[in-house]
Amino acid sequence: MRTKIGFVTSAKMTKTVTVTVHRYVMHPMYGKRFRVSKKFLADLNGQDAGVGDEVEITECRPISKRKCFKIIDVRKRAPRLADVKMEEVEKQVKRDHRDVNFEKVKSPESKETTKPQ
Repeated sequence: MRTKIGFVTSAKMTKTVTVTVHRYVMHPMYGKRFRVSKKFLADLNGQDAGVGDEVEITECRPISKRKCFKIIDVRKRAPRLADVKMEEVEKQVKRDHRDVNFEKVKSPESKETTKPQ
């Protein structure tokens, strides 16, 4: 069975993700190495994978016309937007509480108003 390691580039389908696998090939005439990419459709197989995650996929029986791989393991998770937002909110709350000096805050009654002449 073939196994490949790639990155999830799309997770817009139900129970299916698009995994991009990169490999390096030598040019036959010039001998220079260059990168070749290929996309595979993979079944989630009960895993929780999102865009940017590094996953390991393996060959399996054909599940649909183009889907012949399934995810074995999620090797490295990419930061999720919800996690990043919560971290930013927590940092902002800590910053706000640290910056507030309750002695300098004036009550609304102490504000002086100027009357137009």
